[in-house]
Amino acid sequence: MCEKKELELYVHIPFCVRKCAYCDFLSAPADTQERTLYIDALTEEIRARKNDFTAYRVSTIFLGGGTPSILEGGDSARIFRALQENFDISDDAEITMEVNPGTVTEEKAASWRKSGVNRLSIGLQSADDRELKMLGRIHTYREFLDTWKIVREAGFENVNVDLISATPGQNLRSWSETLRKAADLGPEHISAYSLIVEEGTPFYERYGDGSGEDEDKGNHLPPLPDEDTEREIYKATEKILAEYGYHRYEISNYAKTGYECRHNLGYWERKEYLGLGLGASSLISECRFHNTADMGKYLRLYENAGTDICEDIEHLSVEDQMEEFMFLGLRKTVGISVDDFRKAFGKEIREVYGEQMRKLEEQRLIEYSGNRVRLTERGTDISNYVFSEFMF
Repeated sequence: MCEKKELELYVHIPFCVRKCAYCDFLSAPADTQERTLYIDALTEEIRARKNDFTAYRVSTIFLGGGTPSILEGGDSARIFRALQENFDISDDAEITMEVNPGTVTEEKAASWRKSGVNRLSIGLQSADDRELKMLGRIHTYREFLDTWKIVREAGFENVNVDLISATPGQNLRSWSETLRKAADLGPEHISAYSLIVEEGTPFYERYGDGSGEDEDKGNHLPPLPDEDTEREIYKATEKILAEYGYHRYEISNYAKTGYECRHNLGYWERKEYLGLGLGASSLISECRFHNTADMGKYLRLYENAGTDICEDIEHLSVEDQMEEFMFLGLRKTVGISVDDFRKAFGKEIREVYGEQMRKLEEQRLIEYSGNRVRLTERGTDISNYVFSEFMF
């Protein structure tokens, strides 16, 4: 019997209590009826995918959003039951669920545990209530601590805390306070992302032109930190978290030994993954595609099983695959393996990228360590520039 191939699953829950000021994710508030219809369609999609993936064994599941914890325990249990009935899930699969303070109860936490969830990711973002209000979060730091207590008492021993740096008016001192408050609790993993002002968000209306002023609404927010402050914040993050026993294993992710997020590592290592739900993206057999982002069309999946909801199907060329191998793999602090490149593409890495690598080495942006290539500290500071050098 052939050994089964590895597969990761991402399940999208496009609902939230209220959109945050910086959020450009596919999510929106919805009433109970729409949520129920969505769960109906989602479980139908899960069943419809069954026969296409009998040769795979699922190693990780990630329920993201939106705010998956907005669902009642029975709804999330329906989703996990459908997954278990229609996919071959490994006994040691990492099963993560995103949760937000203000939407977590003891009953829900107990239901998640019963459904097999063994990792939670809590969206704190900041330990400063003033910053939370500016970000448009629905919770306070106190409510985060209440959520923290609930999930620990429910028995969750693998928990991530999400933080956002370089927010309006933030400085190194205020960021350090947030970081230390989070680390003092002892989560197994901390994600510390720098704020990106995305077009189409309320923050873009205020900061898109760099002014921070919204004349129509009469609102004013503090300016965003300058580049020097942002760089100080980034460097301080690694130093402070190291004091608490966390190591940086990816540009924005820190973990205690053995608690690196397996699901996200799969993305950076280009493992195959299937996206389920509204707008969810997939990478299967070197083909990228995503589900429709049209809720009406997605909901019709339930009424008409087999409805084609896949869009923008892209068959990746060898050059596309090489590009992704480089700019995704270099996000990890261990970098990329020269041997893995040779096995994947039948060519030496310098045969393909010799000129680019010589240039980046001379600029001290990448370095060799054994058979691996990784970003230097300076290269990490300007990682987007380094990644662009590997685009054909």
